This record gives sequence, structure tokens and C-alpha cells, in this order.
Amino acid sequence: MIFILSYYIIDKMQYSDIGKYVRKKRKELPKSLSDFAVECEIEPAALSRFERGFGDVCFQNFIKITKGFNESPAEFLKEFEIAKSEG
Repeated sequence: MIFILSYYIIDKMQYSDIGKYVRKKRKELPKSLSDFAVECEIEPAALSRFERGFGDVCFQNFIKITKGFNESPAEFLKEFEIAKSEG
């Protein structure tokens, strides 16, 4: 149920904003795109497109990305919404 709810939330949000937020968080670690993608077990090209707003990400990869930040998808989205509202 949480996955379905999380998928619905992600589907209705702007991918480019979430992608930019992933990039910001990744750089704060600091991790290179390639290193982070390998740790998350996703293709660097897919992560790059997502971060730049040129592609969306499947839900399975979104889960992998949030795990890379040691967060659940729900925690990540809540943090994203707070950051977005603070501008």
C-alpha cells in the first residue's frame, strides 16, 4: 500500500524538481554521479538524465536512490516537500 501511494505521489510531481533535489543531496554527500549510481545499482546515464530533468525514473530505481541516501521513499518525499516549500 505504501508503494502504491508513493508511486502515485511521484507520478503526480514534477520529475525535474525531484531530480534536481537528488542532485543537490548527492553533491552534499559528496559523491560523484558515477559513484552514487554504482552504489545505488542503477545506470549512471539514467541517474544523469533524471537529475537534469530529461527523463523520469522508474519506481524501483527511485527506491534504490532513496536507499542511497539511507531514507525510505516516504522520508525522501517528505524532506523534498519541506525543502521545496522553504524555497
